[in-house]
Amino acid sequence: MAKRTLESFYNPISKPKKPRVEDAPPSSYSHHPSYPFPIADFPPSIANALPDLPATTPRSITNQLHLDLLYYQPFIPSTASHELFRFLRRELPFYRVQYTIRRGPTTTQINTPRFTTVFGVDDTSLFTPVPNTSSNDSRLVDSKSHTPIPSTKYKSTPRPIPPCLDALRQRVEAATDGARYNFCLVNYYASGDDSISYHSDDERFLGPNPCIASLSLGAKRDFLMKHKLAEGVEAAPIKMPLASGDMVVMRGETQANWLHSVPKRRGSDTRQGRINITFRRAVVPAGTDNYYRYNVGDGRVYRWSEEEGRMVERC
Repeated sequence: MAKRTLESFYNPISKPKKPRVEDAPPSSYSHHPSYPFPIADFPPSIANALPDLPATTPRSITNQLHLDLLYYQPFIPSTASHELFRFLRRELPFYRVQYTIRRGPTTTQINTPRFTTVFGVDDTSLFTPVPNTSSNDSRLVDSKSHTPIPSTKYKSTPRPIPPCLDALRQRVEAATDGARYNFCLVNYYASGDDSISYHSDDERFLGPNPCIASLSLGAKRDFLMKHKLAEGVEAAPIKMPLASGDMVVMRGETQANWLHSVPKRRGSDTRQGRINITFRRAVVPAGTDNYYRYNVGDGRVYRWSEEEGRMVERC
């Protein structure tokens, strides 16, 4: 047996590092003409964790007027949620949308303070496989007649939910008392400087009393809620520090009466970024047009660069 030298004792031979699972190249991709590039399918390490969701039983929060929440802490366990965060940040196309609004005679340009992307189509249409093809391509047809929709139906081109997000959608549907979702909106908050102001998701195209599930991945960020304060109503504001894997489901009269936001936040933990996925259902074409206008728009495509550690514009 060879003796160890004094130098080797104080400087032991380091073992080669094992490659990180999340850095392994995906084995398969989903293709569609509406995608700016093929979108990777889940690796086994993520796919195998899906049947075990949700990770915890939700807490029901109904202790204030018009409030109906389910709060999962977490919906996805920490290790799996962080791997999922890195996967989605790396594999999805994102946009930094600009748009204009008019208030009276004044026109204002808005720069969305976060990266966004969206997939899905409203209840009046659906994606079906293209016959006589071996790919996973699909086309839009009318949901009742199953005939191709006219090209003028939508102002923007709807995109099918890729399998990686659709697998999450199915697990969220199964956990939320039979709610059905046909849209996935994904926000990427690159740092604590990215935010979303107070708003409610109560547009008519969502139908009455919409059920919206909001899943957080990555850095912890505060989720704030406050009542719209109709006359004579007393309601305390709500603050939820959402960690990676946590999920809030807003149901019933919540959207009609409460506002929610993710404010700016300082701290080293926010530098890793955060992804928020909201699952929702639009019932008419106005919902499809709205979601693509404000989450894709006419902006350039961005994709995460591991080398640069940031979103970079694709040529």
